[in-house]
Amino acid sequence: MTEDRNAGMQVDADLVRQLAELLNDTSLTEIEVQDGDRKIRVARMMSQAAAPVATYAAPMAPAATAAPAATPPAVSTADHPGTVKSPMVGTAYLASSPEAANFVSVGKAVAAGDTLLIVEAMKVMNPITAAKAGTVKAVLVENGQPVEFDQPLVVIE
Repeated sequence: MTEDRNAGMQVDADLVRQLAELLNDTSLTEIEVQDGDRKIRVARMMSQAAAPVATYAAPMAPAATAAPAATPPAVSTADHPGTVKSPMVGTAYLASSPEAANFVSVGKAVAAGDTLLIVEAMKVMNPITAAKAGTVKAVLVENGQPVEFDQPLVVIE
């Protein structure tokens, strides 16, 4: 009976390698695929030493002070042609890890395809990239902030 149970579980090593490469290429932390009742999950271990909320809380105080200067045009940011909106509901992170610098800040030049921030949805880290080159005029979310679908995140001119 042990042989039958082991015969049912066959791991496709090529698929696992492809998923691992996809993690590296996209800066995601985990990916999961399911085919019928077979499920494969590949994850990259992240540091457990610091919780994102506690680590990000200290750097956010200066950012919150700078945010009011960038938010007066908040009424028109949704209509601004350079507004990057969230493609999903999740949690916004401005850096790839608690120890890393923010991807972008106000005044920074970005190229098309540059990562602006990450939105975590269902434990998957989704990089949000610039659709066009320009200069970051406003960062409209704070680190660790919950975001809604279609919510303005960053303004690029």
